[in-house]
Amino acid sequence: MPARAKSTTTVSTKGQVILPKAIRDQRHWDAGTRLIVEDTEAGVLLTRAPLFPKTDPDEVFGMLSYNGPPRSLEEMEQSILEEAKRRGRD
Repeated sequence: MPARAKSTTTVSTKGQVILPKAIRDQRHWDAGTRLIVEDTEAGVLLTRAPLFPKTDPDEVFGMLSYNGPPRSLEEMEQSILEEAKRRGRD
């Protein structure tokens, strides 16, 4: 569906609105997708809700324990590449 194409929908007695399939497909909004609903001057804005809450690095630093010698950045990058290849995402 082109960005400027318009369509109409109806609000049900339960307050539900069906989004056109073309828009859902374009945005990859499958059943169960959580959306943020924002009232703006121009109308209602729907955006995908984040999968995880926003986190500050200081809140999570040190949460995963590691017992062993410190690893260099190069060793960590090499491990990431090896795992990506193992999963077939190289």
